[in-house]
Amino acid sequence: MAPLTSVILSSVFVYLTHAHKHGVQVIGELKKGLNPITIKELSFGSEYLFTAIKTGTVTGVIALAEGIAVGRSFAMLKNYNIDGNKEMIAFGMMNIAGSCTSCYVTTGPFSRSAVNLNAGCKTAMSNIVMAITVMITLLFLIPLFYYTPIVVLSSIIVSAMLGLINYKEAIHLWSLDKFDFVVCMSAFLGVVFWSVEIGLVIAVALSLLRVLLFVARPKTYALGHIPNSSIYRSIDQYQNAKNIPGILILQMDAPIYFANAAYLRERILRWVDEEEDKLKSLGGNSLQYVILSLSAVGNIDTSGITMLGEVKKLMERRGLKLILANPGGEVIKKMNKAKLIDVVAEEWIYLTVGEAIGACNFMLR
Repeated sequence: MAPLTSVILSSVFVYLTHAHKHGVQVIGELKKGLNPITIKELSFGSEYLFTAIKTGTVTGVIALAEGIAVGRSFAMLKNYNIDGNKEMIAFGMMNIAGSCTSCYVTTGPFSRSAVNLNAGCKTAMSNIVMAITVMITLLFLIPLFYYTPIVVLSSIIVSAMLGLINYKEAIHLWSLDKFDFVVCMSAFLGVVFWSVEIGLVIAVALSLLRVLLFVARPKTYALGHIPNSSIYRSIDQYQNAKNIPGILILQMDAPIYFANAAYLRERILRWVDEEEDKLKSLGGNSLQYVILSLSAVGNIDTSGITMLGEVKKLMERRGLKLILANPGGEVIKKMNKAKLIDVVAEEWIYLTVGEAIGACNFMLR
C-alpha cells in the first residue's frame, strides 16, 4: 500500500500547491486509450525491412538475456527454479502479440519485477491482475496521473531495488573468489550508472574472458604417491605425497585445444627442466620417465594431438620416455585416428597412473 499511497498523496499535493509550475517534474499529459490493431500495416516490401530485422535481432537477444538473467536472480532469491526455454517462448509470444498493436519490445524488467516482488506477488496470476489494472488505467484513469511527480515513481523503484541488494553475498564472493566478486561489482556498477543491458554485457564479457583464460592457461600438476595407498595426488596440495625416483608424473587439468596446446608444451618442458635440475642438485637418480595423466582431458583437437607428438620427440632427444595414462574415450579415439598411438607406442599407454608406475619400476630394475 505504501507505493500507492505515495502516488496518491504526492499527486494531490502537487495539484493543490501547483508545484509543477515551480520546477517539479510531473508525468504530464498521457494519451488515453489502448493502441489500435496495426497488423494490417505490416509490410515486407518496405525499404526499412533490413534495418528492422537487424535492429530487432539485436534488441531481441538483449531482451531475452536480460529477462532470463532477471528471472534467475529472483529465482535464486526466492529459492525456486525457472525454465529458460519456457521463458524464451513466453517472451517471444508476448512480443509477437504486442507487435500487432505497436507495442515496444518488452521483457522482464528488473525494476518492475522488484516492485512486483515487494508488493507480495507470488504467482503468474499477479500478471493478469496487473494487465487488467493497466488496461483500466489506460481507458479511464490516465488523466489522474497528470500531476504525479516523476521523483515519486523513481523513489518507488529505488526502494524496491534496495531490498534486493544482498551485500552479504558480495562479501561471500570476495572471500571465495575474487574474480567472481569483480564480475558481480562490474555488473552492479554497469546497471547503476548505465543500464541493465550494459551491466549484463559487462558481466557476460568478463565471464567469457575468464573461460578463455581457463582454457588458454590450464593448470598442470606434479603428482606424487600417497604412502600406503595406490593413489596419486598433487604434491602441492598433499604434503605427504612422495615423488617417485626417476619418474615425473604430470596431470593436465583441461581439454587440449589449439588455444592452450603451445602453453601446455612449454609447461611440460619447464616441469621436466625443473625436475632434472632438482635431481642433479640432490645427486639422486636421473629422470628417465615422464608420465602424462590425461584423466582430466575430456577432449583434444588436432593441435593437441600434434603437441603430444612434439613432446614425444622432445623427450626422446633428451633420452626420456613419454608415457600416457588414463586417456578418455574421445581422446584415445582421436589419437588412434591420428596414428599417435603408433608414435607413442601402445605398450606405453596405461589405464591408470599406478599401472604406468609399475611398468616404469619394472623397467628401472
